[in-house]
Amino acid sequence: MTPSFHAGEQAMQVRAGVQAQMAQIGPRVLRDHMPDQHREFFALLPFLLVGSVDAQGQPWASVLAGAPGFLQSPDARHLHIRARPLPHDPLNATLREGAPLGLLGIEPHTRRRNRMNGTASLQGDGFTVEVGQSFGNCPKYIQPREAAWVPQAPAGRLAFEGPGLDEDARAMVRAADTFFIATAHPQAVAGGERSHGVDVSHRGGPPGFVKVDGEVLTVPDYMGNHFFNTLGNIALHPKAGLLFVDFDRGDLLYLAVQAQVVWDGSVRLLRMQVTHARRVQGALPLRWATPG
Repeated sequence: MTPSFHAGEQAMQVRAGVQAQMAQIGPRVLRDHMPDQHREFFALLPFLLVGSVDAQGQPWASVLAGAPGFLQSPDARHLHIRARPLPHDPLNATLREGAPLGLLGIEPHTRRRNRMNGTASLQGDGFTVEVGQSFGNCPKYIQPREAAWVPQAPAGRLAFEGPGLDEDARAMVRAADTFFIATAHPQAVAGGERSHGVDVSHRGGPPGFVKVDGEVLTVPDYMGNHFFNTLGNIALHPKAGLLFVDFDRGDLLYLAVQAQVVWDGSVRLLRMQVTHARRVQGALPLRWATPG
């Protein structure tokens, strides 16, 4: 039987002392289809996080938005997305026929999130992803805020692009209580086992949990579900793509980084060297409110 977790994930589980436990849990929770509750959940969402990888093997984290119902599951093996990438989003270049993608559906005000990876097929009104792996995630560290789609989509203005952070980008990162991270198994582009895909995940904490030192970002790796999808990919392919969102202004910051996992006793840190930054103002057609 094919293992549920690839070699990088297993190595992290061994280091954390949970491999035997996860070997039993994996086959029960990592599916090759979406259960009905996941299919229904995606259809409620006004936005979706997407992880993709470019021709140089660099992962990117992206966001798509639309009126609830823009995500539809015609059957348990497919999710159809009726949306186009936002202006200046890296997904404009990486979305292609057969592209490996990671998807994250998240509802911050209820703290629900479901993940899936698979391959894309393009259609006239968007694209469909065929499920490779589908699984739920724990609700930890999700900052509660409720999103509403804005029909009059802003144009989005490219405010900065370069090999490092500008001061506005640094301020955005320092203020963040949330970001999203895309990683990829080195065989993701070439194809392989279901576990050899692209992943996109949520990271959250109190404002300031991402430390900025020049072009280096450091984040504590808080305890989660022990899947180690993100860290396992980084162990084998130490590149990642980050997405930061300014929830007040709709600004988006896309970062390409070189990443490494630092084990400091019982504490794990994720240290990331920024290699490229793209900051887009007023791009996200969503309004956010604090749930009452």
